[in-house]
Amino acid sequence: MAERRQAEGAGSEIMANNSDVTPGGPGKLVIACGGTGGHLFPGIAVAEAWRARGGEVLLIISEKQIDTLATEGYDYFRFERQPAIAMPPILSPRIIGFAGALLKGISQSCALLKSFGADAVLGMGGFTSTAPMMAGKWLGLPTYIHESNAIPGRANLLNARFSTRVLVGFDACADKFDHRKVEVVGTPLRPSVWNRPSREEGLRRFGLRPDRKTLLVMGGSQGARRINELVGESLARFPSDRLQVLHISGPQDHEMAKAFHQDKPADLSTVLLPFCAEMQYALAAADLAICRSGASTLTELAHYSLPSILVPYPFAAHDHQTRNAEVFSNPGAAMLWPQDRLDAATFANELVTLMEDDAALAEMKVALGSLAVADAAERICDLVVSD
Repeated sequence: MAERRQAEGAGSEIMANNSDVTPGGPGKLVIACGGTGGHLFPGIAVAEAWRARGGEVLLIISEKQIDTLATEGYDYFRFERQPAIAMPPILSPRIIGFAGALLKGISQSCALLKSFGADAVLGMGGFTSTAPMMAGKWLGLPTYIHESNAIPGRANLLNARFSTRVLVGFDACADKFDHRKVEVVGTPLRPSVWNRPSREEGLRRFGLRPDRKTLLVMGGSQGARRINELVGESLARFPSDRLQVLHISGPQDHEMAKAFHQDKPADLSTVLLPFCAEMQYALAAADLAICRSGASTLTELAHYSLPSILVPYPFAAHDHQTRNAEVFSNPGAAMLWPQDRLDAATFANELVTLMEDDAALAEMKVALGSLAVADAAERICDLVVSD
């Protein structure tokens, strides 16, 4: 790859800000990572690691609101937006429209990769990555996919067919692909979350009290309706003298969550946010989290040794969130609560019991230590450079 860069040269005008990029780096990497936080945040983490080595990065994201929110503050990267193309069932009449949109996306991606002078393409999953991956293969570039989940999605199963390497976050996923291509690397952590503040710093950031345990509620980058409802319906049952709530509802459910919080007991301390750009403080402040079980979320929980109640999204493709959750619940690093078995009264009682069981929380913290992967982004960069 270094030889390719020497032959082609590098255009410094490509990136939005190259003032602190070291010349002679590893080359130009395109990362297709849009559509959800689970694709975006690991992609940004790899971009940061690549840039730190002196390389240049172009990130292809989708046109969704979450992409706009999640990429704020990264002015030193170049972002290009492409429509997210969901693949319908093969026998669906919509497959013709999908094929046409995909061909258009491949054509646009080819032009983009050529103008950028790309040396390699990395897809982080989702159909936002498929057109750039196919374009990279068409242009003869090394292509890579990263699959964060324990069960691969349809896009990555397709993309794997023409990938140079398949990089996975969990050992449990490795046997789902051609073993000759697979490398287990973990799931990259975005740098903003990597540097862990103290609990006191986290509490101060949100105006929370240090003498109460903090429940962190988060549904992932796009929210989780049932989790938001359960927490909202349970606020009146929480012991306000011992517990406080930091609730990240997601933009879609924020108005609903706001109505619940307006009716909460006056002496219960809560903070409600539609989105949190400073998750490092939220994770540091918390004693227990309740959340979905997307791979990026689990990676962050492991890094912060934060005990959690995992409520998998039941309609995820191939039920991959349940499989993700089992990777954590089986060794005792988290509790797995299926969504359809929860009502507000049971939820509140069992949650409060767990939050007040210091021994159980300590055991979960110990188990989380064995699941943390510290250098996934660097491992990915090493593999791309070595090829």
